[in-house]
Amino acid sequence: MRKALDALYGAALVGACLSMIAIAVLVFVQVAARMVDAVAIFLGLPRYGFTIPSLAEIGGFLFVASAFLALAATLRAAGHVRVTLLMRWFGPRGDRIMTVVVLLSALGLTAFAVWSVWLLTRASFERGSVSVGIIAIPLWIPQGVMMLGLVIFAVALLDELVSMLRGGEAAFRTVENRREAAEGGH
Repeated sequence: MRKALDALYGAALVGACLSMIAIAVLVFVQVAARMVDAVAIFLGLPRYGFTIPSLAEIGGFLFVASAFLALAATLRAAGHVRVTLLMRWFGPRGDRIMTVVVLLSALGLTAFAVWSVWLLTRASFERGSVSVGIIAIPLWIPQGVMMLGLVIFAVALLDELVSMLRGGEAAFRTVENRREAAEGGH
C-alpha cells in the first residue's frame, strides 16, 4: 500500500512538473517568435507574426494544474507552512494531539473543497462552459485536474492521519525533525 500511495503522490508531482515545463516552453516559444519578428523588422523583412492563441488562459490553467497536483507531495515533504513554535510549548504528547486535530481539520476542509469543485466541474460539463479566449477550452478540464489534485491531497492527509493514529509519525513531521536536527535546532 505504501508503494502505491507514494507512486500516486509521485505521479501527481510529475504532472505538476510537466505543467510548469509546458508553461515555460509555451512562453519561450512566444518570446522567441517575437524576437524573430523584431529581427525581421530590423532587417526590413515582413513579420512572421507567430502567436500562441489563448496563451494567458492556457498558462493559467497549467499553473492551476501544477499548484493542485503538487499539494500531496508538498505535504509529505513538509513544504506547507506550519507553525511549530506553539507545538513545542505543548510538549510531545500535546504536539501529537494537535497534529491529529490539524490533520482532521485539514481533511474536513479538503473534503469540502473536493465536493465544491466537483459541483462546479459537473455544472461546467453539463452546461458546456468554455473559456472566453480565442481557443474555447472546456472549463471542466482544468476544473477536473484541480479536483484530482484535491482528491490526491485528501488521500495524503488521510494517509498522514492514519500514520499518526497508529502510533507512527507523519512523513512531514519526520522531515521537519530531520531539518531541525540538521540546522542544529531543538
